[in-house]
Amino acid sequence: MFKHILVPTDGSEFSTETVQRAVSFAQEAGAHVTFFFAKPDYPVALYGEGALIDPTTPEKFAEMADQQAAEILNAAESIAKASDVSCNSVSTVSNVPWEAIIDAAQNADCDLIFMASHGRRGLAGLLLGSETQKVLTHTRIPVLVYR
Repeated sequence: MFKHILVPTDGSEFSTETVQRAVSFAQEAGAHVTFFFAKPDYPVALYGEGALIDPTTPEKFAEMADQQAAEILNAAESIAKASDVSCNSVSTVSNVPWEAIIDAAQNADCDLIFMASHGRRGLAGLLLGSETQKVLTHTRIPVLVYR
């Protein structure tokens, strides 16, 4: 049924659990998996009274983000390879992860997005919404939400 699954991951414990379940699902379906990580963009320093100044250069920040992405995606690929599931990884710089997830799924011709439910609770959830909720409401690609 599904042949190419996008699995966004952030390296958290719950996200790793979701990767394991997605790999199991892909194995049963005979599907290829593309793991995805949205790297944060360099934070813009705020100047003036009470400003936060980040001493990290944009280049150093990008290097650290690349290293973090590689570690997270390599761990996900290891899980897939241990189960003989065909996989690859993609990362991009984005401060809007839900948009990056949808773009990655479209660019890779994925027919399913398999992602964790990171839903916020209470007022914060009502006002901000989760990345998962935003993906669900903005994509035409089927989304399987792991809880």
